[in-house]
Amino acid sequence: MIKNRTTQLVYQTIYVTLGFVGLVACLGIFDDIHTIRWDFYVHFTNISNFLCIGVMLSGLIQTIKKKEDSFVSAAPLLKFIGMLGILLTFLVFNIMLAGAEGRDPQANWRVGSLIFHGVLPIMYIADWFLFYERRKCKWYYPIVSFAFPLCYVTFLFIQAVILKFDSSILIPTTNTPLIYPYFFVNLETQGVMGVLMWIGILVVTFIGVGFVFFGLDRLGKKHS
Repeated sequence: MIKNRTTQLVYQTIYVTLGFVGLVACLGIFDDIHTIRWDFYVHFTNISNFLCIGVMLSGLIQTIKKKEDSFVSAAPLLKFIGMLGILLTFLVFNIMLAGAEGRDPQANWRVGSLIFHGVLPIMYIADWFLFYERRKCKWYYPIVSFAFPLCYVTFLFIQAVILKFDSSILIPTTNTPLIYPYFFVNLETQGVMGVLMWIGILVVTFIGVGFVFFGLDRLGKKHS
C-alpha cells in the first residue's frame, strides 16, 4: 500500500496519458486523421476504458490538490465497477476474441488494442491494490457493479430495435454487424436462449469476481 503522493502522481499521469493515446486510437485518428470512426461507442472495450480513464483522472485531480501523502479515495464505487468492467474486457478479449476465427492477428498488436486490452486493464487493477486503502469496499459493491454490463447489453438491444435488427449494417472494415459487436449477443447465431445464457454467465461471473475482490479487500490490513 503506497501513500506517497509523488508516486501516485507519476502512476496516474502515465495512465491518463496512455488513456488519451488509446482514446485517439479507438477513434481511428491514427489510421486517418480526417475520418473519425463513428462505431467506437458499440464496443464494451471502449466503454469500460472510458469509465476507467475518467475514474483515474478524478484520482489524479485529487492527488494534485492534496498536500500530504495519503491513500487515493476518489470515486470508490466507480473505481470498483471500473475494475470489474476492465477485467471483463481483458479476459474476454484475450481468452475468447483475440484468436477468434476471422480476426486479423495483426490487429491485436495495434497501439489502441495493446493499450485498451492489455496495458490499461493491468495498470488499473494494480492501482486499486497499490494506492487504495484496504477494508473500504462495501458488501453491495459487487451486486451494484453488474448493472454496468447489463446496461451495456440493454443499450445494444435498444440500438438493434432502432435499426430494425438490420444485421447488414457492418462495423467498418469488418464483417461484424453493428448491432451485434460480440458473438454472445448475436440473436441470429445464438438465438434468444443462447444470448440469455451468455448474459447470465457474464452477470454471475461479474458478481462472483466482484466478491473475490471484496474478499481480498477484507483480508487486507486496515491502516489508520
